[in-house]
Amino acid sequence: MAQRLLTSASRVSARFAFIFTLSLSCTYLCYNILFYGGAVVTNQGYEGKRCPPSKNAGGKKLLGKLSDGNCASPDASRSAGQRGLSEQSKPPSPGGQWANTSLRNMSVAQKYGNKKLPNALIVGVKKGGTRAVLEFIRIHPDVRALGTEPHFFDRNYDRGLDWYRGLMPRTLDSQITLEKTPSYFVTREAPRRISGMSHETKLIVVVRNPVTRAISDYTQTLSKKPDIPTFEELAFKNRSQGLVDTSWNAIRIGMYILHLENWLQYFRLSQMHFVSGERLITDPAGEMGRVQDFLGLKRIITDKHFYFNRTKGFPCLKKPESSSQPRCLGKSKGRTHVQMDPEVLEQLQEFYRPFNIKFYETVGQDFKWD
Repeated sequence: MAQRLLTSASRVSARFAFIFTLSLSCTYLCYNILFYGGAVVTNQGYEGKRCPPSKNAGGKKLLGKLSDGNCASPDASRSAGQRGLSEQSKPPSPGGQWANTSLRNMSVAQKYGNKKLPNALIVGVKKGGTRAVLEFIRIHPDVRALGTEPHFFDRNYDRGLDWYRGLMPRTLDSQITLEKTPSYFVTREAPRRISGMSHETKLIVVVRNPVTRAISDYTQTLSKKPDIPTFEELAFKNRSQGLVDTSWNAIRIGMYILHLENWLQYFRLSQMHFVSGERLITDPAGEMGRVQDFLGLKRIITDKHFYFNRTKGFPCLKKPESSSQPRCLGKSKGRTHVQMDPEVLEQLQEFYRPFNIKFYETVGQDFKWD
């Protein structure tokens, strides 16, 4: 009887164990089905959001883009591309075109260019319009210009050419390096020193009616030193006799032919270009066109780049698209000149006439100052 009960208990235990094992197996199977099914769905959802691989992108760049999670759909990419082509097909405005080209070339030059000694110099004259020429020519994409006056060939020559080269902006081989220091024209040692740097340097001289130039020079000095003597006191040794004081720098600078003769001992006249300060105001595009020709540049700066500022009495550059303001010369440019006795002006005009005539004959150009 006891043996029969044990056998019956064993059978029950075996069935229970079988049912329990079967239950566990079913539970495990269901769990796996649910787990892997959910994983597949999730993975499919992720694949749908994955950025399409780029044919041009490198592995690291592509991974970087995927990690951002900011992927555009193919339709959106095509739409953006069509917008880009549409924008490129629109003709750029004159201001935007030259501004963007200049900025692009400047950026490339700063990254890949080298510092070189200048190919061209604006050597004079003070109060003639040199700053205007510099500001106008530097918008040309093939010109890189130093903004400040280094005064190397008159004040800092002992620092050496390596120091001078270090001041220059970086330029590409196809670009011209330019600097401006108006006092070079009246510095006796400057032509020899510049020739020592390079016999092929191109020289730009901006000249102006010497009487007007002298008054402008005096006006600038007066704004800094209000207690200086009057213009008449400085300009004449004896006004009643019409004896002009040529030792005063404001007068001497305007005796252009005397300074030019010194330059022609070291440079050919063909290496020098004379800009009319008067025509630079009335016809900036024409004067800058001739400057570009002299430098061997394509005529990119034209009349579409200028407008006349009636308040200042000077031309300004039209504003590029990247700027909210037009580019005009500084506040010190175009200041009102001091009033002069007409008789003083006539005396100075007579004094300069023989110098002017000889200057016209030498350069082959009549500036019509008389």
